[in-house]
Amino acid sequence: MTPVESPRCRVLLVDDHPLFRRGVMQLIAAQPDFEVVGEAASGEDGVALTHTLNPDIVLLDVDMRGMGGLLALKQIKESGADTQVIMLSVSDAEINLVTAVRSGADGYLLKDAEPEEMLEKLRQAARGEVIFTDSLMAMLVDAMRSGTPAPSTDEALTERERQILQLIAAGKSNKHIARQLGISDGTVKVHVKNLLRKLHLRSRLEAAVWALNHRTA
Repeated sequence: MTPVESPRCRVLLVDDHPLFRRGVMQLIAAQPDFEVVGEAASGEDGVALTHTLNPDIVLLDVDMRGMGGLLALKQIKESGADTQVIMLSVSDAEINLVTAVRSGADGYLLKDAEPEEMLEKLRQAARGEVIFTDSLMAMLVDAMRSGTPAPSTDEALTERERQILQLIAAGKSNKHIARQLGISDGTVKVHVKNLLRKLHLRSRLEAAVWALNHRTA
């Protein structure tokens, strides 16, 4: 009996630098577990193609002419698209990083990352994990410690929600959380939605940073 192959992760790349875009597309397309389904050179086209192609992952450049990546991210998330949006940037500017996280980004990678690191991070994203370049972690925690509007404790959360929050902080996907806790994926999604609402957070990535922040505060 022939084993059933896992579906490839479908990626849309949005970046206004042709050489960088071509290089990343070639890198991703060479991997057996990924498929590049489209490319765009502007935020406007990226938003439109996200709705048309429904990719699993959108790689979205922060700094683009016209509609920038942060505005495109906001529009994609507000549309309810079922896709993960990973921001790409040449800069580790704190304001862009924090704005992206609070706008619902599922990850943030620097463009100067080694190809192997980028691929590993994308594979983590394909498993439903939140990702960002390791060097940005301390900056993100510090920034959110100084300015987050969220409650300073998780007292509003149920015990199950606290468990799920810590697993999100550990980088676990909904499927892994469901398996570990012995509940359904749908139940995990409901708990995640509720804990984000109670903590006034907008994304799993923001929740992960919030949990790490308060664990070390």
